[in-house]
Amino acid sequence: MNAKPASHRPLALVTGASSGIGLHLSEELAAQGHDLVLVARRESALQSLAERLRRQGATVTVIALDLAADPDTLTARLAALGLHPEVLVNNAGFGLFGKHADTDLADEQQLIDLNITALTRLTKQLLPGMLARGRGRILNVASTAAFQPGPYMAVYYASKAYVLSYSEALAEELRGTGVSVTALCPGPTASGFQDRAAMQQSALVRNKRLPSAQSVARYGVQALMRGRTVAIPGWLNCLMAQSVRFTPRRVVTRLVAFLSRPVGVAA
Repeated sequence: MNAKPASHRPLALVTGASSGIGLHLSEELAAQGHDLVLVARRESALQSLAERLRRQGATVTVIALDLAADPDTLTARLAALGLHPEVLVNNAGFGLFGKHADTDLADEQQLIDLNITALTRLTKQLLPGMLARGRGRILNVASTAAFQPGPYMAVYYASKAYVLSYSEALAEELRGTGVSVTALCPGPTASGFQDRAAMQQSALVRNKRLPSAQSVARYGVQALMRGRTVAIPGWLNCLMAQSVRFTPRRVVTRLVAFLSRPVGVAA
């Protein structure tokens, strides 16, 4: 049952909520007293999560759709249901691993449509309502990839650079309005992302112990509630993100290529 959330609890919308960081962001928000709108392609996974959250006292609406293909359908569904999110979590996204000359153009276009276009359109469409109410929080899931070029994942890194820049600019525009924008920039995370990106052979993650999606989500929600503009979980990730400011870009790019190269490829 997808009933309208009770008015005494704030409503949070989470895209890409069916697995990984998005799933745990949904759990963290529910634990903090939010009702949820869960959005992703896989309805069965969303319904399973929704049932768990409902047992914890949250009212949950499930909307299964492909944001990359038709992001405007989501805002139309929200309007039809009379739902007005106070929290927007733009988490849906994916990556592709491989040389740009070899990756599939349709896959790259879908990445751009989801990581950039859907995020921007959804923010643009829900922001006026937040401003009219004088309150709102937006969490855009970027990545430490946002801070430098990324050979072997060129379009993904570029898409996250867009998310970070867009979020920082929007946060400044909205200063003093009651609406905050936070860019969450995790490093490689044990979230299923690597399987979707087909990067199991990347030296960046192969045989590495990665932070859990749950710990990243908890950190992200804390940063969101504090109104932080840029949130980078993990001291090493913070150090690496800041160090690129003092290193020549060509050196940083060569280093990323070395760290991300397919296993077996010479540096």
